[in-house]
Amino acid sequence: MGMNKKLGILLSGRGSNFLAIADSIAEERLSGAEIAVVVSNLADAPGIAAARERSFAAAVIESRGRKRAEHDAEIVATLQHHEVDLVCLAGYMRLLSPEFVRAFPQRILNIHPSLLPAFPGLHAQRQAIEYGVSYSGCTVHFVDEELDHGVIIVQRTVPVLPGDDERTLSARILEQEHLAYPEAIARVLSGNYEVKGRRYIAR
Repeated sequence: MGMNKKLGILLSGRGSNFLAIADSIAEERLSGAEIAVVVSNLADAPGIAAARERSFAAAVIESRGRKRAEHDAEIVATLQHHEVDLVCLAGYMRLLSPEFVRAFPQRILNIHPSLLPAFPGLHAQRQAIEYGVSYSGCTVHFVDEELDHGVIIVQRTVPVLPGDDERTLSARILEQEHLAYPEAIARVLSGNYEVKGRRYIAR
């Protein structure tokens, strides 16, 4: 193969989006990509156990008690060692340092469980319910130096139903996340796009 683009996955939790990406590659719905390394900032993240179970290269780089810049430098070195083309944040719960973002310009993706720019930050699904919106969804976007801010690549919407709570809405959004992320990766790896200002334009 050899021609595949290499993905580096960063996670802090169960890694359900990592598994959705891995499955989409295994089932050839996402072609031309392979997962080169999975990195977690938490040793007990279920996602890192799942990565090892599936025989992916897996690295735990603990963040606790370390300066962000120093921690990020170690992650960047690991990603570069694995010759990663695209960095995918999959439930990674730390803000990246400017140095990290500059090391992979327009090559870091994140998924967020709302229709950005609505409801950035934590507990986006709870924010959506409390605000009373009729629709929410998920957004895959390029990462820049601001939280949940970079250029949007893919969005998928879901209805917010009258009986929803944070858990039921989160589950409905998660189904769409698992479709949106591989789609966004395919779009970016294809290179058939340009970014004008804040707008992602497919060619």
